[in-house]
Amino acid sequence: MGITHVKDWQSTLKSLGFNIAVDGDFGAKTLEASMASIDLAQPAPPDPIPHELPADWLPKSSKMVRVIAHWTAGSYAVSTVDREHYHFIWDGDGNPAKGDNTVTDNESTKDGEYAAHTKDCNTGSIGVSLACMAGAVENPFYAGKYPMTRGQWDGMCRGIAQICVFYNIPVTPKTVLSHGEVQKNLGIKQNGKWDYTRLAWDQSIHGAEACGNLLRTHVSALLI
Repeated sequence: MGITHVKDWQSTLKSLGFNIAVDGDFGAKTLEASMASIDLAQPAPPDPIPHELPADWLPKSSKMVRVIAHWTAGSYAVSTVDREHYHFIWDGDGNPAKGDNTVTDNESTKDGEYAAHTKDCNTGSIGVSLACMAGAVENPFYAGKYPMTRGQWDGMCRGIAQICVFYNIPVTPKTVLSHGEVQKNLGIKQNGKWDYTRLAWDQSIHGAEACGNLLRTHVSALLI
């Protein structure tokens, strides 16, 4: 590299903030600055998926195949009944709580010890829920005194993304879905469940499919 080219390179390094002389001498300081600039040019690693759920809440299992999202139809507080039926619940402040049953309890339901969150669809299914929507009415829509909040939704999406990575669950309409989609997507009758066909924090979204697609979009965005 000629002196002119070295000066040009040193000028570039100096413009990047390195304290070096522009003298055409490719010495130790120029070499050190060059190596540092290579590090600066490397793209930043992607942000890891937030650990919404503590690691010890997720026992290892190769048998979990889906995540089903619900609301409790209760208040913003996580009740003892909520803990009996769901693996993870987000309270009104968006904080996650652990249910009484572990994820691995739902590897099999034959012993009766499992989180019974979805009719005839509990084996291999992780049940997550939002503590909200007591007294809600689907049509005409009324969210009740404890409407679902965006903070709860966002926390749940982070949790589902973490679950999908840990248990190697793909994000599809049959593997990440709301309770309101189970009957159509999986062919398992659910007695008119409507969580979620409406979102209190965005009332422009109507229907189980639309709400489910938004859920999968938000979860997928966290996996990129």
